[in-house]
Amino acid sequence: MSRPVPASAAARARRADAVAFAAQGYVLTTILASLPVVQERYDLSEDQLTLAVLGVLLAAAAGSFVADRVTRRAGGSRVALGAGLLAVAATVPLLAFAPSYGLAVGAFVLYGVALGMVDAGTNMQGVAVQQVYGRPLMSGFHASWSVGAVVGALFCSATVMWLPHDSALLVFLPGLLVAAGAAWLELRDGLRAPVAGAGVGGTGGTGGTGGTADAGASGLAIPWRPLLVLGVALLAFYAADNAAQTWGSLYVDETLDAAAWLGPLTLAAYLATALVPRLVGDAAVRRWGRVRVVRTASLVAAGGLLLVVVAPGAAVALVGFALAGAGLGLGAPLCFSAAGALAPESADAVVARLNVFNYGGTLLGAVLVGVVSSLTSFRVGFLLPLALVLVITALAGQFAVHDAADARRDARKVDA
Repeated sequence: MSRPVPASAAARARRADAVAFAAQGYVLTTILASLPVVQERYDLSEDQLTLAVLGVLLAAAAGSFVADRVTRRAGGSRVALGAGLLAVAATVPLLAFAPSYGLAVGAFVLYGVALGMVDAGTNMQGVAVQQVYGRPLMSGFHASWSVGAVVGALFCSATVMWLPHDSALLVFLPGLLVAAGAAWLELRDGLRAPVAGAGVGGTGGTGGTGGTADAGASGLAIPWRPLLVLGVALLAFYAADNAAQTWGSLYVDETLDAAAWLGPLTLAAYLATALVPRLVGDAAVRRWGRVRVVRTASLVAAGGLLLVVVAPGAAVALVGFALAGAGLGLGAPLCFSAAGALAPESADAVVARLNVFNYGGTLLGAVLVGVVSSLTSFRVGFLLPLALVLVITALAGQFAVHDAADARRDARKVDA
């Protein structure tokens, strides 16, 4: 059993991971917000841009597995996250100054690997810190990501208009300092070893999940059956989230023939309402448990997406996207938080594998919804994320085993 983690060390690790989440949200959003500039700079077709995005997603999935391998060495997820953030910092100048499309693709692939390492590492550290504290914290960590994303979007909006076009991608460069600073903080203050109950009363075993744990050659117990359930839920959440963010503005503009300024307002409404439940999600889970929160959040999201599908005008669609954000904002933190209860002694490995479903959901939301919409209409396209969110509602009861595992562990823990 690991030695107890001092309260001061736990607080520093919590702060470091929150900063890492915010840095990830900031850098990613500055890149996504600048994709139109990237497309124009290299004279890309829609197909070329789609292939580049697909390449980043595949590289990010590989990066998640790289993080998993790194965590098995000395330093654990602290080193994996710190290395991923340093890799992000190193690739930002490449993204800003790549002189040709071919070199830009290479830079984006390298960024994708770093993105996957940071995605997995932030959630690994978040789950580990949550285990130390003995209470839900993941919604708060993901709220930090949302804050970083909003700051990144506002920074792009405020600067890209006055930068010369050839220099527009210089908006990426502050991300170098943001990522490097977050890496320094994480390597200094992050939790330095897998906690597996971290000295405040370990659970032992797999937490009674009822799944099939496969130790494999690595000796890590992976409860595959409940992990796949969480993976399906995470995939569905990310598919709906990416569909709303990627296609929401175009839906309002093209299908509902709204004024041009309403498209960005739709995205802003979605991002703002997604942040709010993340600020209160941890307290909601402590009071009502994950099953009730998951079911309620998914039904709110489904109601919002239904409004989007049937909206007669932009005002109703805006309300629908706002409701969808309020429901979907808790999706990722609830899934990763539950993953930490599956097998606390192998939490890093479980989180790394769960994180891969993130990119499957991104692919469905950002690509498949676009394909379906181009062949039919955006109204039909948005039926896909609506159906996936209802699948989450049906799976909500499966989160009960994670609530039970958390309750057993929390009963033995002292608040850090």
